Amino acid sequence: MSSKGNPSLVAALTVAATLGGLLFGYDSAVISGVTDAITQNFVVPLHLSEGTANFLSGFAISLALLGCALGAGIAGPISTRLGRKAGLLISGVLFFVSSLGAGYPEFFWSIFGAVGANALWPFLFYRVLGGMAIGMASMLAPMYIAEVAPPEKRGMLVSFQQIAIVVGINLVYFVNWLLQTGHDRAYLMTVAWRHMLASAAIPALLLIIFMMIVPETPRFLVLKDRDQEAASLLKRLVGEGAAQSSLLEIKATLVEHTRPLLSFGALVLFVGVMLSIFQQVVGINAVVYFAPHMFENMGASTNQAFWESATVVGVTMTLFTLVATFTVDKLGRKPLLITGAFVMSAAMIVLGFLFDQHLVAAAGQHPGATATGSSYIAIMAVIVYIMGFSFSWGPVVWIMLAEIYPNSIRGKAMSIAVAAQWIMNFIVTLTFPMMDGSSYLNEHFNHGFAYWVYGICSFFAALFIIRFVPETKGRTLESIQELWHAHRPGAGVVSGKAAQP
Repeated sequence: MSSKGNPSLVAALTVAATLGGLLFGYDSAVISGVTDAITQNFVVPLHLSEGTANFLSGFAISLALLGCALGAGIAGPISTRLGRKAGLLISGVLFFVSSLGAGYPEFFWSIFGAVGANALWPFLFYRVLGGMAIGMASMLAPMYIAEVAPPEKRGMLVSFQQIAIVVGINLVYFVNWLLQTGHDRAYLMTVAWRHMLASAAIPALLLIIFMMIVPETPRFLVLKDRDQEAASLLKRLVGEGAAQSSLLEIKATLVEHTRPLLSFGALVLFVGVMLSIFQQVVGINAVVYFAPHMFENMGASTNQAFWESATVVGVTMTLFTLVATFTVDKLGRKPLLITGAFVMSAAMIVLGFLFDQHLVAAAGQHPGATATGSSYIAIMAVIVYIMGFSFSWGPVVWIMLAEIYPNSIRGKAMSIAVAAQWIMNFIVTLTFPMMDGSSYLNEHFNHGFAYWVYGICSFFAALFIIRFVPETKGRTLESIQELWHAHRPGAGVVSGKAAQP
């Protein structure tokens, strides 16, 4: 047995868990290729008024986000009672069933091949089921990785979760393009949309297989009084020399296997929830989900808008998530979060100013027109924004959520924080079209209002990190618990300086 553990085993377990992240990104983005098909197949046959039909279409498209909040909420109890591995296995099964069900929603409900209005409710059911799977995976995958990773590598390994999410988003863009190419619109409305949604069943099946093979985490094993299994696994993960001390440290924090949610004060729960909220109110999903619309407002044609979305958003996000992967354990969590927040704030305020001053308005009123210099500046602002998010708030928030909570409340607390994230995701996704499509706001700000809101929220996100969030770089999960012991009510607020190791 190596005294330094088995890095290959740690890497393999990380890859297995990040399949949950890949499915998270894949299933979140697959909807971008089927929005028109949803309206055509499920809403149009109802012959509703225009306003009602538009609302129902938007509801059908975004409903999965509420399922995500539900999934994150139940993932905590599942992870505590059944295990992190079991939770990811359940998530994979839900992914598999919901993918096939969303592609063929009438299969268990009516005649195979018949869509129409009667299939709307089964479709919504499967989308909620898929959302639950996303919500569970979004919480359990980083938790699993954090609990099997050595402290000095934990930040890098948990950041692979965000890389997997980005890979999933880019992969589904490619799959959607492949399924669409060479066919007319009628084929897309009748056949291709089914294949797009059902295609997520393939990576879901891989997640199921991997979760049937991998072990549970040492911390869950100790939680269930399976100390011998935990010790054996720790020897393989961190080496025989460190295994015994790691086991004793885990057991010391689990004298009470589960504790009341506020056992370590309200601050730790507040910090996690606010990290989740700020990750969304900086506007990332308004940019990702509505990127084609945003680029059309800058003067791009529809085809150009989709191409720019894939290249500008997808490629930039992938490259700069890798930056976080290789710097988060060297530079720390706080410096990346603070820097990223200020970068996003500046980029969004510049973008809002360009729209507000009508510098890209002419192009926006005439889609397909030749891009102006200001349009290129606006595109650069989007690139800078994506850079800022991708090396900071994208991956680092997931790292923080996976490591700030003490062992005895981690499942419950993390599920609340992740559920808050999905609820805020739904709110941001719902409100961006309302702001961007408001005649009153556009008369005064010309599509710039939403970006100013996100810029201001990004600025306050930086202030929040400076004031409330401790640095956790290089600490064991058990030693992080001591930060909250030291700063319980009446002992002061966790400051950046006081929290340094």
